[in-house]
Amino acid sequence: MKFRLMVFSVLAIVSLALASCQPAAAPYQCTDPLGCVDIGPGQPVKIAYAMVVAGPDASLGIDSRRGVELAIDDKGGKLLDHPIELVGEDTGCNAEGGQAAAQKLAADKTIVAIVGTSCSSEARVAAPILSDAGFTMISASNTGPDLTDPAKRVPGYFRTAHNDKVQGAVAAEFAYNELGIRKAATIHDGSLYADQLQQVFAARFKDLGGTITTQEAVQPTDTDMRPVLTRIAATQPEFIYYPVFTAAGGFITAQSKEVPGLENVKLMGADGMFSPDFLTAAGEAAEGMYHSSPDFSAFGSGYADFLAKHEAKYGEKPLSAFHAHAYDATNIFFAAIEKVAVKDADGTLHIPRQALRDAILATANFQGLTGNLTCNESVPGQKDPGDCADPKIAVYQTNNADPASWNPGAAEDSNPKKIYP
Repeated sequence: MKFRLMVFSVLAIVSLALASCQPAAAPYQCTDPLGCVDIGPGQPVKIAYAMVVAGPDASLGIDSRRGVELAIDDKGGKLLDHPIELVGEDTGCNAEGGQAAAQKLAADKTIVAIVGTSCSSEARVAAPILSDAGFTMISASNTGPDLTDPAKRVPGYFRTAHNDKVQGAVAAEFAYNELGIRKAATIHDGSLYADQLQQVFAARFKDLGGTITTQEAVQPTDTDMRPVLTRIAATQPEFIYYPVFTAAGGFITAQSKEVPGLENVKLMGADGMFSPDFLTAAGEAAEGMYHSSPDFSAFGSGYADFLAKHEAKYGEKPLSAFHAHAYDATNIFFAAIEKVAVKDADGTLHIPRQALRDAILATANFQGLTGNLTCNESVPGQKDPGDCADPKIAVYQTNNADPASWNPGAAEDSNPKKIYP
């Protein structure tokens, strides 16, 4: 018995000695051409937003930021056993703000992914800066067609928002086919979003057989819209489409009622001012006007649960049109990070940036709140690679100018109420 114990002891010692001589697992070597984000044990996975969260258009960005926050909540605040940290920069809904925010975010190499920007004019300057720095961004609300134009898109840019090639066409078809409009005018504010959207509207409206009487421009900071509206009145349109933002849209709407010749002209805005803040800005003049915006009634079955969580967390209904698109953008990032991250035995994460970008582009049939999302396909007239959206656009009509009544949808008591399709 003693001999056997001695043998077992010797074998155990030899086994330990041999184990101690085994080579340790090789440390992770980053070979990704864009580099890797290394996240130590217990350190957070840092997600950033680039959105307008201050000023007259703040509801657009705050609405999207809340979508990001709810996606984080639904992950339990953790990703791959690391806490998720949300940081961000205000982008101002202008090119200057987009550039400043992009430069600040690009300097922080601990950021893994960026949800933004809010406005297309921000993305035009921000996307190249962030893409060149190795970052990948997904916008929840950029709709400018040229941002995903294959000749112009930067490789780090994606969006879950619709392409305005869809929205502008829907607005034109509604005006021509549903309202019987034959003469329309447009107004833009010089932004990438507004200018390109009104161009799509005008082109489709003319294709249908209508006449564009004039295409006018204002500045986002203008407060007296009467000179422009007077010029429009002289062309005798039946309809004005002005896809601008909250402040300018409020002045145009209110002052249009003061200009002779426009008393009975129908008014239509778009998703850039689809907010209770617009009702505050426009007042009673908003009653009866139309907006093009995402079709919430076509969203997935999980949207009702999302709305319940939103109201429980924030004590109010969503503020604008792109909260669900931001939720989907964030979850696409989470799925891609889980796919490409390498985890060491001690919990350290390594997230290769090009691999993350490639995983986003490869996203297909992702079941989001806003539909079935695919980032790598082209649908003529609707989307290009980088357009992840499953685009569904509706037209809503405002029936009550009280901001407290804001409750967009298809139900009879909705305000604004979906009326098309």
